[in-house]
Amino acid sequence: MSEKVLPKTLPGFMELLPNEQILFNEMKEKIQKTYEKFGFLPLNTPIIESSEVLLAKAGGETEKQIYRFNKGDSDLALRFDLTVPLAKYVTEYYPNLTFPFRRYQIGKVYRGEKAQRGRYREFYQCDVDIIGEDELSLINDAEIPSIIYNTFKELGFDDFTISINNRKILNGLFEFLNLKDSSVNILRIIDKIDKIGKENVIKEIADLGVEQEKIDTIMNFISITGNIEETINSLRNLNIKNDLFELGVSELEEVANNIKLFGVPTENYKIDLTIARGLDYYTGTVYETFLNQYRQLGSVCSGGRYDNLSSYYTDKKMPGVGISIGLTRLFFQLTDNKIIEAGNRSISKVMIISMVDDFSKSIEIATKLRENGINTQIYTDKAKIKNQFKYANRLNIPYVIVIGEDEIKTDMVSLKNMETGEQETVTLDEAIGKIVL
Repeated sequence: MSEKVLPKTLPGFMELLPNEQILFNEMKEKIQKTYEKFGFLPLNTPIIESSEVLLAKAGGETEKQIYRFNKGDSDLALRFDLTVPLAKYVTEYYPNLTFPFRRYQIGKVYRGEKAQRGRYREFYQCDVDIIGEDELSLINDAEIPSIIYNTFKELGFDDFTISINNRKILNGLFEFLNLKDSSVNILRIIDKIDKIGKENVIKEIADLGVEQEKIDTIMNFISITGNIEETINSLRNLNIKNDLFELGVSELEEVANNIKLFGVPTENYKIDLTIARGLDYYTGTVYETFLNQYRQLGSVCSGGRYDNLSSYYTDKKMPGVGISIGLTRLFFQLTDNKIIEAGNRSISKVMIISMVDDFSKSIEIATKLRENGINTQIYTDKAKIKNQFKYANRLNIPYVIVIGEDEIKTDMVSLKNMETGEQETVTLDEAIGKIVL
């Protein structure tokens, strides 16, 4: 007798029970429908790409995390995000696309990170991007928070904040202070301010050799708070004479003032000058989204403006702006913290129990129910009627239709509401009306 193989899932790969998968799929579908509501077109790029294409932009830690392999003479890799495949796509199909090109993609990506709780090697990303040809209006930057707002409202959240900033402001500040070479390290320290506190941020910046006067300017900058108008005025009152800084402030003011035109309530967005994501990628507006009661989860949706999507593949200038939701990680965080719970164990709304050996009537009824958009399953195993009802109950199927000889003779069905326990004999059309309600 051959030795059995122990079934186990690799670390960093999510597998869900059916009730959890139902909830996951519902979230994914809500995100997709919201993206489509804003006119984004669906896109599905291959999971496997040529390494030459996929790694054109990669480097450092990213390249170390990529799953790469050979098949025959082909050097292949698994996609590690959805942005690089988008860059390849718009370059390859440029003559066939209409710009601005608005696309969404929801798909799995792969990164060989160290597997740890809540971080995965295979995970879903849900991206939207707007790609321009030569230029892209800032009004698109203002529309993105509306997409974020509508998506998280659709997912059932009310208390969240979309934080916005502009990388030109940050880059201009460091140019003005002659700290451009240290900017990446300083921004990484600033990014830890919630974890390590203001005093430790000051100490760590000082350890880089930055003069106290410049540290004071940086701390005054990131300490600016208030509404949109107050924040913009405070930025201008810093009296930073740098063209890039001034351009960033003007862009941020324009974007922030236009967000409300897209119906985003003022309590759901703010300027946050500590937001510094995409240190070597984003060039303008940047976004981070936080659930206010669960700040410990970190950003649940992020993105920003980039100058040229396809510079590794073409000389054409293609600026863009977009966001991404890491759905797998978000789902884990929400369920692990019991913010959402998986309830439904089945997607069937009706289960049919046949009291006779001939299933033809049950199949006929199931077909009619499905034609009316009602998810239906037939119990086909031999079991006591009590056990069949118990099966439906365990799966939380709300209705059971029983078909016996009397029902077949009278062309009726026996419909039981599993929640109330009420059972009645009705026509199939009457049953459909009650189930749909």
